[in-house]
Amino acid sequence: MNHQESLTSYIAAFVSELYKSGVEDVVVSPGSRSTPMAMVIHEHPELRVHIHVDERSAAFFALGIAKASKRPVAILCTSGTAAANYFPAIAEANISRVPLIVMTADRPHELRDVGAPQAIDQIHLYGNHVKWFVEMAPPENTKEMIRYARTVCARAASTALRAPAGPVHLNFPFREPLIPQLDRDDLFELNERAHGYVKIQSGDVSLTKAQAEEMAESITAYKRGMIVCGPIETDGFAEAVTQLAKKLKLPILADPLSQLRSGKHDGTFIIDTYDTFLKNEAAMQQLKPDLIIRFGAMPVSKSLTIFLKECEDVRQFVVDGGGGWRDPGMISTEMIYCQETNLCHSILPFIEERTDSCFFDQWKDVNQLTRHHLAKINETDALSEGKLFSQLAETLPKGATLFVGNSMPIRDLDTFFHFNEKGIKIMGNRGANGIDGVVSTALGAATRSQPLYLVLGDLTFFHDLNGLIAAKQYDIPIHIILINNNGGGIFSFLPQANHPKNFEKLFGTPLNLEFEHVVKMYGGEYELIKDWRQFADVLTHDCSGLKVTEITTNRDRNLAEHRELWASVSQEISRLLAGEC
Repeated sequence: MNHQESLTSYIAAFVSELYKSGVEDVVVSPGSRSTPMAMVIHEHPELRVHIHVDERSAAFFALGIAKASKRPVAILCTSGTAAANYFPAIAEANISRVPLIVMTADRPHELRDVGAPQAIDQIHLYGNHVKWFVEMAPPENTKEMIRYARTVCARAASTALRAPAGPVHLNFPFREPLIPQLDRDDLFELNERAHGYVKIQSGDVSLTKAQAEEMAESITAYKRGMIVCGPIETDGFAEAVTQLAKKLKLPILADPLSQLRSGKHDGTFIIDTYDTFLKNEAAMQQLKPDLIIRFGAMPVSKSLTIFLKECEDVRQFVVDGGGGWRDPGMISTEMIYCQETNLCHSILPFIEERTDSCFFDQWKDVNQLTRHHLAKINETDALSEGKLFSQLAETLPKGATLFVGNSMPIRDLDTFFHFNEKGIKIMGNRGANGIDGVVSTALGAATRSQPLYLVLGDLTFFHDLNGLIAAKQYDIPIHIILINNNGGGIFSFLPQANHPKNFEKLFGTPLNLEFEHVVKMYGGEYELIKDWRQFADVLTHDCSGLKVTEITTNRDRNLAEHRELWASVSQEISRLLAGEC
């Protein structure tokens, strides 16, 4: 049996099983050593193939598709440093629990460590950042090896998707010649089985009836409880957790990525301004709970993180259907490994609805007062980063997806984007919290979720300009709102700002770029905002392709505006808690 026939049969079996295992999208970066896999993938009639030249952007693009679709997405690149460029997105996927199937082509074993070109050590290249690694066997067209290729593929897809979801890495050593036999009519029928080679069933982690009853009994013993919801994507969770809060009369501190800040679920018990009022010492003391139930990843808010640490003597349940250890402060008292929606439904029957809402009413009063005073940001006529996010809640259409960059944008969203019923889905890369790959991730998400708006700063935009090529190649509609304060605005809020001698050079890092030229290079539409009326008008128009709307702000003025607003709100909160208003 010749090499070309073995190569074709082996890869075709793998690719066929890839689709049968639930993969619909493959992002391919061009290269020579990955030729056989790329060509066979492209021949598959059901797979959506996205070509992306830059491997770093390609991996983030796939990450975005997987985040939006909640399905595993495959990525393919050639050997050498191409594979290394996947690393940032793989780290993000691992921490944020996004399913990726990473396929790297490699030199065969005899060409490793002998000075061959485009050859690096790709064995366990991503270390502990992937859930599973397999050095694939060289292609053979035997019954056993075809079964092997199919089985590994099915296991890879299942492992990537099984909680906690994440990336897996398959390394394929290919010998030359690399051209497969694509003229075969039975390409994907070779050694085919109607239902794929092996079907893998996975279920959610749940509590027994006795465990649910015990947890319900423990929770109801406390009168000053609170629920904290960090970033979470579990289906049905918003409705389930709000039902739990209603029965227990507990405040829900809802992170913007919890999907609780916008939707048709009951918003009565949603607390959405805690990042502001927990900066007040009196509020931290008077609102201290005796029980905390936490769902999802750690929240964005630093104020809330500090508050949780201050509650180290409080009983704290951490609920995690992925069986992780999300407790950087080492303050949890119980780890509950149960799918989050299931847990809420499991304990609800054992809880009698409370009539006493005194503790919740305290949180509600402070939250309403804070909302009222934060709304004063809308009175400013100047272009303001804080007002931008307040306006987004008012202006974005129902059912839109809002993707938010890291550093200041996600924090301003946390402060100024409050509960509404518009069903706006909020996304971000809060696993590794990096500014790299944000444009590409948002574009990947935009292939599945429309309309999509991306809000990010100028450094984040610059860091992933290569990602814009996907919008041009595939006509992906995306409206990018670019906040340009000519540098790293978040550093103005950090201790580094107290060292002016080298602050601007090391941390302010102004780029002095005119982004209009870049946008036009990628065939996009550009508009510079002069006032808020123009901004509102721009957001009401549908976006048919790449649209970049730039808002220029001043870092020093932004810092002063935030601090003045926080001081004003804190003063009013102190008066409220002292009984003066």
